[in-house]
Amino acid sequence: MKHFARNLVVLATLATTPLAAFAEEWSPSGPIKLMIGFAAGGGADTQARLIAEGIEAKTGWSILPEQVTGNSGLNLAKALAAEPNDGTAIGMVVSETLAYNAMVVGDPELQADKFTLLATTAAFQLGLVAMADGAFSDWDKVKTAAEAGTPVRFGTATERQADMAYHFGKETGIDFNIVSVAGGKEIMNGIRAGDLDIGWVAGAQSKAVSQGEMTNIATAIPTPLAESPDAPSIIDLGSKFYLDGYFMFIAPGGMPDEARAALAKAISEVLNDPDSQAGQLVTRGFGGPTVVIGDELDAIIAKASEDAKALREAVTE
Repeated sequence: MKHFARNLVVLATLATTPLAAFAEEWSPSGPIKLMIGFAAGGGADTQARLIAEGIEAKTGWSILPEQVTGNSGLNLAKALAAEPNDGTAIGMVVSETLAYNAMVVGDPELQADKFTLLATTAAFQLGLVAMADGAFSDWDKVKTAAEAGTPVRFGTATERQADMAYHFGKETGIDFNIVSVAGGKEIMNGIRAGDLDIGWVAGAQSKAVSQGEMTNIATAIPTPLAESPDAPSIIDLGSKFYLDGYFMFIAPGGMPDEARAALAKAISEVLNDPDSQAGQLVTRGFGGPTVVIGDELDAIIAKASEDAKALREAVTE
């Protein structure tokens, strides 16, 4: 409910700005290409596709989803940057694509200021996940196993997650065996198969946790996890950083204000509709919609970029 309340605030702000009038007047000149930076069939991919379907139903626009995966979202960013900035090409990534991964790569054409930031959809429900009945089902078991010399295999899906796993191990005195895979779904499959012991997952674990199959042994975000409100935070366990972030829509840089406003409004209205499949999905899997747009979104990504530099310095010093 808190997330829906915030979303309503964002929409109320939009409705009182001059951009609201622009948004009402704009429509795309043709089908909108939607690039999705996540593996097909996962929670984030489903989220993007349901939002697209909701926008089509509410506006009559045509949206054509396609997968553009790899390189922690930067393959999508590079492809999207070459598309027209008239609102006929958008993409869905996570905030760390532009705030962390682009910083690590250093390509000036992939930095956040080269893109139009449209809207966030949901905040990460990022937990440190393990099997509920396994040997690493709480933090004390992880520590005890590591102190006994048992290797702890830690699944990560992005460069930032890998750096955070290294940082977390450094601060807690554990030399994790960090294993990079393609996404949260693969981390969960690896844990189920016994190939991984623990791993970062940003929301896809919700159903498995609620059904008692898996557990969040710690939260990596500043607020309690929806499914595990009593899980200790990684800050309390020794980390100096959180691993928070957002799923978000972006577009090529320099998009006209009216197109940016109209697309942000369309995304917001779909997620803010409790009867929409997209709104129901993010409520079940990601703790509810968190829609941030405009200047507030620009400020969030700027702050995330500053935090990214601090984490990078911490793991390379």
